[in-house]
Amino acid sequence: MEISTLLSHIDNGHMALPEFQRGYVWNRDQVRSFFDSLYKRHPVGSLLVWATQSSNAVHRGDGQLAPGIVKLILDGQQRMTTLYGVIRGKAPEFFEGNSQAFTGLYFNLESEQFMFYSSMKMDDDPLWINVTELMKKGHEGIDELTERIYSRPELTGKSKYVGKLAKLLGIKDVSFNIEDVTGEDKTIDVVVEIFNKVNSGGTKLSKGDLALAKICAEWPDARNLMRVQIDDWKKSDYHFNLDWLLRSVNTILTGEAKFQYLHNQNAEDISNAFNKATKHIDTVLNLISGRLGLDHDRVLFGRFAIPVMVRLLDELKNGLDETTRDKLLFWYAQAGMWGRFSGSTESYIDKDLSAIEGKDNGVDKLIEQLRLWHGGLKVEPGHFSGWSLGARFYPVLYMLTRMGEAKDWGTGIPLKASLLGKMNKLEVHHIFPKAQLYKYGYSRAEVNALANFCFLTKDTNLQISASKPKIYFKKVEKNHPGALSSQWIPMDEDLWKIENYSLFLQERQKLLAEETNRKMEELLHGDTKWLAGTAVWPPQKIYGGISSDDEEKELEELANWVEELNLAPGELAYDYSNPETGQQEAIFDLAWPNGIQEELSEPVAVLLNEGAETITIANNAGFRCFTSVNDFKRYIQNEILKNKEILQIN
Repeated sequence: MEISTLLSHIDNGHMALPEFQRGYVWNRDQVRSFFDSLYKRHPVGSLLVWATQSSNAVHRGDGQLAPGIVKLILDGQQRMTTLYGVIRGKAPEFFEGNSQAFTGLYFNLESEQFMFYSSMKMDDDPLWINVTELMKKGHEGIDELTERIYSRPELTGKSKYVGKLAKLLGIKDVSFNIEDVTGEDKTIDVVVEIFNKVNSGGTKLSKGDLALAKICAEWPDARNLMRVQIDDWKKSDYHFNLDWLLRSVNTILTGEAKFQYLHNQNAEDISNAFNKATKHIDTVLNLISGRLGLDHDRVLFGRFAIPVMVRLLDELKNGLDETTRDKLLFWYAQAGMWGRFSGSTESYIDKDLSAIEGKDNGVDKLIEQLRLWHGGLKVEPGHFSGWSLGARFYPVLYMLTRMGEAKDWGTGIPLKASLLGKMNKLEVHHIFPKAQLYKYGYSRAEVNALANFCFLTKDTNLQISASKPKIYFKKVEKNHPGALSSQWIPMDEDLWKIENYSLFLQERQKLLAEETNRKMEELLHGDTKWLAGTAVWPPQKIYGGISSDDEEKELEELANWVEELNLAPGELAYDYSNPETGQQEAIFDLAWPNGIQEELSEPVAVLLNEGAETITIANNAGFRCFTSVNDFKRYIQNEILKNKEILQIN
């Protein structure tokens, strides 16, 4: 079938996209490569469609389906979306993604090269042709462009350009072979299975995608409503995905973690569970932010504890009293500290869901189960011996700052308040400046130890800059008495000297552990039996991690670069833990545990300035490791974007 006919079928509702398909993921390099292949009349693959009755078809977007048989695209979404976007000059109704990937495509009549618009290169050069403009105007556009070319006396061999224009416009006449999946036996389950098989070279559906596909068959608005809700949380700096939200819906509706129990639920029940889940998630986030001070995504450790909390809130018909609320937050914080959900997530969620069933105090049973799993829940100084912004106790330090009476060293104001103004956003401050410590021969891990971190407003952080503690501490104490001790600084002035830095760290670790245990005791309202005993896992060395603000900025820029290419977002300071026990073993600077093309490509980690131990752990865990930004970018360009199979992605 010719491309022009296929696009007409999309326009009139005879062809659409099934709801379970993911969004548009191609980038500009892929769009240029695709149109280059079309122009040269190279093979670009066939389409696989699901022919089904429109009355039963659950499709993406607001477009109306034509009556009778419609064709839902199973394999070819990226190609058809690209064709529609470039030829029609707008995205199709089913579009979900970044339209800039196909906006502004140009073609050079001399070099026969496709490029995206650049004013410096293309303005005043008649040989650069706007592809969309030509496609929309058709033969009339060829006449206009021919006239423009012939009006330029400096151009020679003008007739060849007319032929190239005709060849470019002729892309609309290129035919695609279409294979149909038909028959009454082709249920959503069968079609999803076919989809995954034909996309063995593309992006498969996750367990959550599979569950959502079946949900959308009953409740077509499900995906859009969930995305709207996720976007709302994103505005508050909490970044979640559909799988995570669906997990909470699932726990409310089925009391189970595994998505398989969600498949046979009806639309009304799922809709009700979604409404309850979003309400309870908002409540939980408000509790975690308001009571624990964990008010953004980077410090929200243990996010998979939230589906358990959501189920508990739904079971407690009379709501939470103050004691139960604080005990629940104690459990949440402790689950984050010890990595309860860093291992086999579904199995641990199921165990905790079982603990809260019945008439007994579910929160007490949750805490007791955590204690039996981990051992004593009391924090020791050694737990603050970790380093880097990715250490598991980094959120604990932030939590202590927000929960207690910690004061800013420049203004003296308590940091637990919600501060306004861009200069009042909390930043990590190295108490002993990095440059000075390196001069004294301290190691990277020592320089970036957690006990050398505190949180200050941006303005104060800039004012202190690289001053030595023995100098600026005295000024802080003079201007704001008690501000230093409010941030658990040892008040022995000998410890403020760089040569005594190691002793400073040891003493501050003690103060931080004592403060953590005090805050945990407050949450337990005197019922402190769970803090007794010794932890099964003593403090141990954690390898790797982001070592500085500059390194973090470099990694953030790299992560943004990857996202701009419409590839999967990476995880900064990725907590790599033993899959069975959840015990943290290393911190990978920037990681894609499911691959940059999720569930297609291998796990990848960018490890800057790391030692052999971290790289070995990552390699043994199946990650492909890159120790330089340039090497990683070459991998993206040469093996991800330039992969010949990329054109076969749905």
